Amino acid sequence: MRKTFAVAAPLLAASLLPTPASAQAPGRHVTDVRTVSDLAAVCDPQVRGVERLESIAYCQGYITAAGQFHTALHPSDGPRRPLFCVPAPAPSVAQTGLGFAAWARQNPQRANEPALDGLLRWAQATYPCPTNAAAARRAPAR
Repeated sequence: MRKTFAVAAPLLAASLLPTPASAQAPGRHVTDVRTVSDLAAVCDPQVRGVERLESIAYCQGYITAAGQFHTALHPSDGPRRPLFCVPAPAPSVAQTGLGFAAWARQNPQRANEPALDGLLRWAQATYPCPTNAAAARRAPAR
């Protein structure tokens, strides 16, 4: 399993990066997501039209993949402390996309950062992990 994950992890990470072939026609950036502002634009409910359906699917897929990758890197019984801790019950993927888009509007200084960096910043600010003794014991030694 470890070897499979070691090979699959870079492939998953690479699949989150946009490619020129994934870009839409000029002016239509449904899947050309590179920055915080790009991801916020596809997650923003203010956009209308047929492209909106593609945007919703892309936003939710991006968020789901990032969340699953984080969970794989930081399992609950693992040695590394997670970057963020989603509450139970967890918000829906749609709520997550809306929350991220709102955060991006409130943090324009982050607009040109990589999309995944911004998503993780938002998740850490929105879902901080408890700082108790049990969590501290799980933190990696430095």
